[in-house]
Amino acid sequence: MPPTLPSLPAERPLLDPAAEYRSWITERPLDRIALWGDLTPWLVTRYDDARAVLSDARFSSENVRPGFPGLQPTTPPRTPGQLFAMDPPDHTRLRRMLIPEFTFRRVEQLRPAIGRITAELIDGLEAQGRSADLVEHFTLPLPLLVICELLGVPYSDRQFIHRQAAAFATVSAGPEAMRAGWGALFGYLQELLAAKAVTPSDDLMSRLATERVATGEATAAEAAGLLVQLLIAGHETTAGMLSLGTVALLRHPEQLAALRADDSLVPGAIEELLRYLTIVHVGMRRIATEDVEIAGVTIRAGEGVVVALQAANRDPAAFADPDTLDLTRAADRHLAFGHGLHHCLGQSLARAELQIALPMLFERLPGLKLAKEPEEFAFAGRAVHGVERLPVAW
Repeated sequence: MPPTLPSLPAERPLLDPAAEYRSWITERPLDRIALWGDLTPWLVTRYDDARAVLSDARFSSENVRPGFPGLQPTTPPRTPGQLFAMDPPDHTRLRRMLIPEFTFRRVEQLRPAIGRITAELIDGLEAQGRSADLVEHFTLPLPLLVICELLGVPYSDRQFIHRQAAAFATVSAGPEAMRAGWGALFGYLQELLAAKAVTPSDDLMSRLATERVATGEATAAEAAGLLVQLLIAGHETTAGMLSLGTVALLRHPEQLAALRADDSLVPGAIEELLRYLTIVHVGMRRIATEDVEIAGVTIRAGEGVVVALQAANRDPAAFADPDTLDLTRAADRHLAFGHGLHHCLGQSLARAELQIALPMLFERLPGLKLAKEPEEFAFAGRAVHGVERLPVAW
């Protein structure tokens, strides 16, 4: 029987990878793990091996293939347009429709709006007095406001949206809850998409409805599936990074002081925080479609692979002194956004939000401090690491 790691997602400290992963990087860089049933996929922990797997087309993302190392022992929620579970040519066809919406130039045009939203939310924080829950009043609403505005989704539906997104992302809640969360958002966005086809606006959903669905390039169901992914990934991940990025900086005051003293550090500092925290921590899951050699080991066709991004981003062979947060580090080769065909489509938007929001937060609230230990509020069983609440004072 192979050695058993904690069920994915593995339990982990607030700011570090799971302890088991850290030791496996050097001791067992490519080895079997036991999942549910009799599945024993390979766990990849080294940086170079992770890049090799994620860039190799012989590893499929189709989660309906027999033997795929999914998070649950049952069929995952399945609707058209799920880019994360697709291979070319359909993946290429659908992803190409979204690329113009997330180019560097397009995101640069959004920066003033992101800055305005950030400033208004900090105004709201200050109106709370001298303390507040940073998740409720800042780190969650900021990316949700941005993605709703970009997609054309009513922010007034935010409680429903976040509740369903959280249900889908909570692996420990079980497959039925995950399916229900995805399904609720899928139905909701199908209705909005149909309305946009009749009365379009200047937003991504309207462009999908009028330029892609109406022309037959995509079905309405495919477009709705794309929108569900954008809505979930567009706020859950950035909210987690804003929360844990705040904690990391407050717990490394010398790094925070350096950031405050030199604005030119901001872009690189965000890359280092992305590497250091790596909040998407369930692993990138693939299945070999033919025999592939990785790190001198032959992975047979039909065998599953789990790429542990949080381990790869702490690989000492790739990053010197990897467990140290160093905002001057050249960390832009990190894998926090994945790698290869399925690298994060919205990474430029996430970077812009983080580059704007974290510096402004610490500039406007120079006395910001943790009011309670955030470990008390850490997510349990979520695919994306973070905290439910973050009590702060200033």
